[in-house]
Amino acid sequence: MSNDGKDPWGMGGNSSNGSGSKNNGPKNQGPWGQPPRGGNNNTPPELDELLRKSQQKLKQVLPGGFGPLGFVIVVALLFIGWLATGIYVVQPAEQGVVLRFGKAVSTSLPGINYHLPYPIETVLTPNVLTVRQTSVGTNARTGQAESHMLTGDENIVDVNFTVFWRIKADGAADYLFNVQQPSVTVKMIAESAIREIVGRSNLQPILTQARQETEENVKLLMQSSLDGYVSGIEITQVQLQKVEPPAEVIDSFNDVQAAVIDQERMVNEAQAYSNQVIPQAEGNAQQIVQRAEAYKQSVVAEATGQAARFISVYNEYAKAPEVTRDRIYLETMEKVYGRTNKIILDSDGNGVVPYLPLNELNKSNKGAN
Repeated sequence: MSNDGKDPWGMGGNSSNGSGSKNNGPKNQGPWGQPPRGGNNNTPPELDELLRKSQQKLKQVLPGGFGPLGFVIVVALLFIGWLATGIYVVQPAEQGVVLRFGKAVSTSLPGINYHLPYPIETVLTPNVLTVRQTSVGTNARTGQAESHMLTGDENIVDVNFTVFWRIKADGAADYLFNVQQPSVTVKMIAESAIREIVGRSNLQPILTQARQETEENVKLLMQSSLDGYVSGIEITQVQLQKVEPPAEVIDSFNDVQAAVIDQERMVNEAQAYSNQVIPQAEGNAQQIVQRAEAYKQSVVAEATGQAARFISVYNEYAKAPEVTRDRIYLETMEKVYGRTNKIILDSDGNGVVPYLPLNELNKSNKGAN
């Protein structure tokens, strides 16, 4: 079959059919035998209609027609509209970060601001006041326990905690460009920090009185790591939710804790008894020492007095030996005979000298009264 130079739709010529006869169709027909729409066969009808409507609207705006002045006005309006694209609003909880060809060049405060029109400059407005939280414990997707860790005294402890964090007031640009996944980064640093702090601590303080200290140490260590990454993130609080031994060994741990409590109770009782007995024994010892010291002083004083008396007697004896011997003899005899019954004989020994025992009479009178 020959085409004879005609188009495939038979426009402007004849085409041969299978029987060899020629079919003279009308000129400028479409593939379904209909003429194309529109005045120009080479222009799509939709675009031609759109241009016609646009010209009508411009004629309404510009009654004098769309001449050179109209073109200038249109261009000026478009330029003003392009400049207006640089106006943006930063909400009270946000901070604007202006990007010039993708590079952060400045920040802006809440309110109405302006930057160079797109695509020269753009703006990002992260929320810097909202406090976000990241929980560390059981992974919700995998069910894997992330909280089992080893303490410094080689015990296993199950720790679940929550980290509260936000963007620093001057760190919005760092937050946007220095950290790819902030939540994931905070969680990984939190896991590393808690494992380091727990690994340096014993189990008992973590379970009891050292919880607040542990939270503060984890917070400081996390902030130090995030500042090292220049992340623009501020850790506001670390809150321990659950701190206990793993469920598999909780019963044995409770038994050990009960034994530890009994041990502490017995130690406290022994210490109380010691605090009671030791001061009493020390007081008794101090009393004995004081009594011995008093006895020592009395004995020394008495011996010193006797020595002084002996020396005085000796000095007198040295002055008059005969008189002193007689005086000592008489004093001695007085002491000896003063405590015995006496019978006095005369010098010859032949008779008894009458003696009136006045001392005995005095004793008898006192006994009768």
